[in-house]
Amino acid sequence: MSIKIEESWKVRLASEFQKDYFKELTDFVKKEYALKQVYPPGSLIFSAFDHCPFDQLKVVIVGQDPYHGPGQANGLCFSVADGIRQPPSLQNIFKEIQTDLGQPIPESGNLERWAKQGVLLLNATLTVEARKPGSHQGKGWEPFTDAVLETISREKEGIVFLLWGAYAQKKGALVDSNKHLVLKARHPSPFSAHNGFFGCNHFSKTNQYLSSKGLTPIKW
Repeated sequence: MSIKIEESWKVRLASEFQKDYFKELTDFVKKEYALKQVYPPGSLIFSAFDHCPFDQLKVVIVGQDPYHGPGQANGLCFSVADGIRQPPSLQNIFKEIQTDLGQPIPESGNLERWAKQGVLLLNATLTVEARKPGSHQGKGWEPFTDAVLETISREKEGIVFLLWGAYAQKKGALVDSNKHLVLKARHPSPFSAHNGFFGCNHFSKTNQYLSSKGLTPIKW
């Protein structure tokens, strides 16, 4: 099966694209896009990979599924397109960066600038029906993104995994914490940010770790 995804990922995930679950997933997603309003736009489904080649990977942030409002989802977890109002979780991420690193809150919520520095912004589910959060869960995306995390854990060393909330931390069980830095905190949503996300200092901790490995820190 031919999947339009950045070449270094395509090579490493080739076996997944041939599995029965992925063929069923592809059929489901094609039908959904043909019949309903689905996000992100089809060309951006694998945007997280396209902006962050495997060989440039430094950090992984795990989200749940894409934003389900008009124009929001751009294929990167927590990110929105330029000109779109920042959702509450993203606002809280920027507030934590401001506190942690002393940086001003940016006008744009487009996190492509992170991805291009080696941050994989990976949702566990890569598509969603408009106004129906979680609608594409359990259709096959989860085993695919599990395979992504397992591949990174196995083939890389010294990657920083930022796992916010119970869902992301459950996915993080696939990561070898002896080879990688795994940082956990509460989810940045308004319901939990004040109970363990604010003050986690994940952004400075990430950069300190990268520097200790001789790598360029992320410009958050």
